[in-house]
Amino acid sequence: MGRPIDPGLEGKRVLITGASRGIGAAAARLFAEAGARLALHYRREPVEAASIPDALLYQADFAERSAPARVVEDATRAMGGLDILINNAGHMLGRTALAEMDDAAIDRVFDLNARSVVSACRAALPALRESRGAIINVGSISARTGGSAGSALYSASKAFVSTFTKALATELAPDGIRVNAVSPGTIMTEFHEIYSTPEKLEATRSKIPLQRLGLADDCAGAFLFLAAERLGGYVTGQIVEVNGGQLMP
Repeated sequence: MGRPIDPGLEGKRVLITGASRGIGAAAARLFAEAGARLALHYRREPVEAASIPDALLYQADFAERSAPARVVEDATRAMGGLDILINNAGHMLGRTALAEMDDAAIDRVFDLNARSVVSACRAALPALRESRGAIINVGSISARTGGSAGSALYSASKAFVSTFTKALATELAPDGIRVNAVSPGTIMTEFHEIYSTPEKLEATRSKIPLQRLGLADDCAGAFLFLAAERLGGYVTGQIVEVNGGQLMP
């Protein structure tokens, strides 16, 4: 029987935003198994995050502009530093057609999905410079495809995340900070329970080469790979697509 691979994350200080359920919670469980020290952010209720032993929990609505920096600063102070920042908090906040887009709708979506990533990265920068750590953002397949009707604002905000990731990778490389993103395809989380009909999901599933929709756990390994220096230490500026072959850029 072969030995399990040690990713070298024992004791690493990891902050995961949007970790109450779904992809964020799945990543948190895998990092906990690897021995990382965890700070987990949630918006309303901790749900699955509350079951992670010894994790520090932080509640905040990241659509509020001051919230991301506050959570990063509090978590960094409590853990005595920061090695890995995972920006997973985000949501579509409803389908909005172009004719219905007002300034408030644009602000809500971009504050949550785009501005919060910038704010969290900026707040984490001093600690990540000290640890020569890593940032992992969470994009979406819709950043490339444009998504479906009514998701233009969400898709555009995720496209911002992809471009921001690449720009930061170049800017922060001299500091030894790697910056990458995980881009999930159609993953069966609460998101698609809210925004996708069973008929739409089945139509999508039938076109995926692996012939199934994704699960949150399908994404978790990509975060571990990108975070671990001994696994992904020469990887930066990449958008890792996790979609069962749904999109092959």
